[in-house]
Amino acid sequence: MRPPKPTPAELQLMRENDGLKTTIVCLRRELENREGHVGRLHVLMRERTERIDELNDKIEKLRAQNKRLDEENEHLVEMVRFEEHGQARRA
Repeated sequence: MRPPKPTPAELQLMRENDGLKTTIVCLRRELENREGHVGRLHVLMRERTERIDELNDKIEKLRAQNKRLDEENEHLVEMVRFEEHGQARRA
């Protein structure tokens, strides 16, 4: 025995159901894509933060080096002044 033919209302519900299934599949795919994008953004943000930390460390080292060089420069200037002062006395 064959199942009875669906009524027009049942056919309409089947079409709506199929449409909703398609919408669900599309939304799931979109959600997966967005989750993938978010994951990649997290990786990029972590890499960016690590790079910023590296550059900040480098800046601190360069500042310390500049300070040492400034101190050495001041010391050498004082030595030259002292030497010039001593030569001026001898002359």
